[in-house]
Amino acid sequence: MSETLKLEENALEKVPSQPTGTETFSQKWATKLHQIIVSEFRLQKGISVPLMAMNLTWYLKLVITTAFLGRLGELQLAGGAFGFTFANVTGFSVLSGLCGAMEPICGQAHGAKNYRLLHKTLLMTILLLLVATIPITFLWLNVDKILIHFGQQREISTVAKDYLLYLLPDLIVTAFLCPLKSYLSSQAITVPIMLSSATALAVHVPLNILLSRWKGLQGVSMTVCLTDLIVVIMLTVYVIMSEARKGENWRGGWCDQGRSDWLRLVKLSGPCCLTTCLEWWCYEILVLLTGHLSEAKEAVAVLVVVLNFDYLLYAIMLSLATCASTRVSNELGAKQPIPSYQSAHFSLAISIICGVIGGSVMVAARGLWGSLYSHDIRVVKGVKKTMLLMAVIEVVNFPLAVCGGIVRGTARPWLAMYANIAGFYFLALPLGVVLAFRNGLRLTGLLLGFLIGMVSSLILLLMFVLRIDWVKEAEKAQKLVNDTQRGNSDATKEMVDNNNV
Repeated sequence: MSETLKLEENALEKVPSQPTGTETFSQKWATKLHQIIVSEFRLQKGISVPLMAMNLTWYLKLVITTAFLGRLGELQLAGGAFGFTFANVTGFSVLSGLCGAMEPICGQAHGAKNYRLLHKTLLMTILLLLVATIPITFLWLNVDKILIHFGQQREISTVAKDYLLYLLPDLIVTAFLCPLKSYLSSQAITVPIMLSSATALAVHVPLNILLSRWKGLQGVSMTVCLTDLIVVIMLTVYVIMSEARKGENWRGGWCDQGRSDWLRLVKLSGPCCLTTCLEWWCYEILVLLTGHLSEAKEAVAVLVVVLNFDYLLYAIMLSLATCASTRVSNELGAKQPIPSYQSAHFSLAISIICGVIGGSVMVAARGLWGSLYSHDIRVVKGVKKTMLLMAVIEVVNFPLAVCGGIVRGTARPWLAMYANIAGFYFLALPLGVVLAFRNGLRLTGLLLGFLIGMVSSLILLLMFVLRIDWVKEAEKAQKLVNDTQRGNSDATKEMVDNNNV
């Protein structure tokens, strides 16, 4: 705690001010604190706002895709929805999670101006994700057998396989898309990501109209691949053109990967992948458990409608988490413990504020939201009731996501992994099952279990974050990027051994 107090004092001392002779100590302190907040707000706004827009375009693309599936018929909607859910759980979540290792490596490398490490990490991550698509492809090719084995209707399972067959190329596209996004966002370059995503969204509707009429279900699936490919092409062109203008310092490092580089990447990508997948899978398990409640159709309908609102807020909290990771890793790489400390705590404060705002908006919208999706009075009433509890969950979920971003920025993603396992799988799911089935609380019981599990995960992560020694973290980050620049293989051990600190 003494280190934290010293950092706070040093942070206020380092901010320039223009005191007058009549200023008291408290006035000087307040002025300096205001300058810190304004400066950090401007930095984080420039990173997070474009990311929010990009994530919202992803949500809109999902809504548009679902709408076009619904136009094809109930069977196509059900099969396509199962196919897309299967793709998220077994494919896109895995690739996105593996790519999470780029945030600390590239973020710290950018802060230290180690451009060779930036370049080699981008290429290695693309290769790693391409390798990961191989087992995922075999899994998708057998999706019908898997769904039938778990009791799904043969017709729906066949349609789901048909949808995924035409979605297979998107695995390759995503293997390029995720690293390109992380490569740019770790350098606080987010506007090109936003613009390319908006362009792809604008093309998504006319492409869907054209291809769905031509190929039906397969056309809708092909549209998803093509719009993602547009983003990849635009980001690739931007990276090539922007780095060509930056001179000699930005050349090199693309093909000099060593064993230590691969070991570092794999060691970090494992916990990052598990953290992402465990969270995504937990929500899918929640939906499956809801399907076993009494009056399951009504309960599932209520949950799906409520989660659709949650996806909107998730786009914002994911952006805040990425922003926190970027700011922390950049400052640690530049050997700036005070700014990294400020960024982390500012991000936490913003996440709490956004969580309260998001929860309040959910409460305000609960009377209208259900009627947008259903005319069934029971479903509308269920949504109105459930969104009250979900609003409380959102208040906790925002700082939980940002804490995960902070620990990723310090190159210790396993802390978030441990917190997710403990909170979601050791507490939330078992407790939710007991409350829902044994105590008869149904969907409310499942969500109460989730709330308690999330609070536990947040407490664990807050304990980790508040105990961080930012001076030591900055020294470790500096040693990592400097050793990598000199080709010292001991750099791997430095990052991996953070787990023992």
